[in-house]
Amino acid sequence: FTMNMYLFVYDLMQFCGHSWIFTNMIIRFMTFGKDSLADTFHSIGLVMRLCQLLSVLEILHILLGIDKSRLLPRFLQITERIIVLFVVINSQEEVQGKYVVCVLFFLWNLLDVVRYTYNMLARMGIYYLPLTWLNFSLCIPLYPLSVLAKGFAICVSLPYFESFGTYSIKLPFPFTFSIYFPYVLKMYLLVLFAGKYLIFQKAGSQHNWDAYGNKKSN
Repeated sequence: FTMNMYLFVYDLMQFCGHSWIFTNMIIRFMTFGKDSLADTFHSIGLVMRLCQLLSVLEILHILLGIDKSRLLPRFLQITERIIVLFVVINSQEEVQGKYVVCVLFFLWNLLDVVRYTYNMLARMGIYYLPLTWLNFSLCIPLYPLSVLAKGFAICVSLPYFESFGTYSIKLPFPFTFSIYFPYVLKMYLLVLFAGKYLIFQKAGSQHNWDAYGNKKSN
């Protein structure tokens, strides 16, 4: 009971954070139109970073056995978001004003508002059929879109990493090699799309569960 209550409070905190971000984005767009898109990161970036840092606890939940989700897909999704948010977007001010950041935040928060709402009700033993269907179906089109948005954000950031040399390291003598960060990002793009396949496969398997958490028969 104690662990279930803790998980409920955790899901509630995440729901409040992502709901605030999602609502804020919609209201700002309805009020300021396209002008709001370029200012998305500066308006909601702090809360977004807090929510993503808090999501690291979900890996710990799985390792401790209090959450029965699969570790690898959840680990990949969380690390991908943290890398893109903190390493790519947060470190390059020029990228923060790009429209792709707004698109990425919109997709992330739409998925998370539904997921944490479903999780909260599930902790109380409530399985609302339309919400269950939405939770397991919405990820099928939105996960690939979010991965494409992540990849596009990385591609947009490459010229700035090349120009400013951010995170690129040239080791002093006697070492004879250096780390050129744009190359690291290009290699990471391959990992990103491989991780997308695993997460999408997980989403597809979850889609085969009914509203009461029972596996559907084929």
